[in-house]
Amino acid sequence: MLKSMKKTLLYAALVAAVSAPHAFAETTLNALFMAQAAYSEADVRAMTDAFTKANPDIKVNLEFGPYEGLHDKTVLAQGSGSGYDVVLFDVIWPAEYAANNVLVDVTGRVTDDMKKGVLPGAWTTVNYDGKSYGMPWILDTKYLFYNKEILEKAGIKTPPKTWAELSDQAKIIKDKGLLATPIAWSWAQAEAVICDYTTLVSAYGGEFLKDGKPAFAEGGGLDALKYMVDSYKSGLTNPNSKEFLEEDVRNVFQNGEAAFALNWTYMYNMANSGKDSKVAGKVGIVPAPGVEGKSEVSAVNGSMGLGITSTSQHQEEAWKYIVHMTSQETQNAYAKLSLPIWASSYEDPAVTAGQEELIAAAKLGLAAMYPRPTTPKYQELSTALQQGIQEALLDQATPEDALKSAAENSGL
Repeated sequence: MLKSMKKTLLYAALVAAVSAPHAFAETTLNALFMAQAAYSEADVRAMTDAFTKANPDIKVNLEFGPYEGLHDKTVLAQGSGSGYDVVLFDVIWPAEYAANNVLVDVTGRVTDDMKKGVLPGAWTTVNYDGKSYGMPWILDTKYLFYNKEILEKAGIKTPPKTWAELSDQAKIIKDKGLLATPIAWSWAQAEAVICDYTTLVSAYGGEFLKDGKPAFAEGGGLDALKYMVDSYKSGLTNPNSKEFLEEDVRNVFQNGEAAFALNWTYMYNMANSGKDSKVAGKVGIVPAPGVEGKSEVSAVNGSMGLGITSTSQHQEEAWKYIVHMTSQETQNAYAKLSLPIWASSYEDPAVTAGQEELIAAAKLGLAAMYPRPTTPKYQELSTALQQGIQEALLDQATPEDALKSAAENSGL
């Protein structure tokens, strides 16, 4: 009897030992996100918590960093053969990431429902050479924000429809002593300035590349930089714009120190209803202006996607997490800082309520999104352009010479 009992206990212990690892197996994913613009860190954590509650066998380690570090962190982690399973990537990187096998081709994982449900323009964020390297997640462009109260005090009835009109209105505001420098931009020597420049290039009908070679040193590309330099030298633009990133612009605008500002979607609700905003309830938003005879509105494609790294050992779980983060249900619940990628979301009152003005601007802005150049050498090109723009703003070179030099140093 005792022998038999011992055998039973031993068998039970063996079964427990064999089954325990399976019962408590936990996959850990490492995910890299951005601590700036679009969804807040708290939002990403809440979205992730919902995922891990529904998938208790998967744990997600979240890492947040400034946008400026995302690219290098992703690439360096690849080099070490470890690191991230899921990464946030900008619309400008799929060409380089595809060429260097940084991200997994997920074309076969994308369902028909995803293809049909997501706005067509959003797919340009993650597609390169006919393949998909992730799911679009942040659908974004830069809009023109304006302070309704300041425009009213200046006697301005409607926000500007052209960039020339923007300068005229800023001058009225300055001349009336309402603000010394009415316009704020993100013109630091970083990717932010390329986004502002691209918005203007799109307005002036310019081109970045022609037959694979730089074409921005002439035509609309040159006109765009001349506009920036004129705005800066005229004193209408905040002189600190040459050091500002997007968060600096938001702080200046919501402190009531700018009548106009170019920024991403997220600023609308943060400035218009945020507790620390001095302009809550006074924030207007319209698509970035156009240029008479050339464009009605202007916009840059500032969208971002979520992808799986080629070094990930947990690609199935990583995709499951991406599908959750980009799902319509998740995006609709967090639509105040970033608008959904799903077409039917824009008919949902839960998404549109309280941000009708933003949705109206988005319908025009998102449809006009202009791409930054698609090339595996994008980083080199962007760095050369950033430097050229800075030199022109600081009057170290004419716009013509600055752009010629940027073209020569672009690696193309």
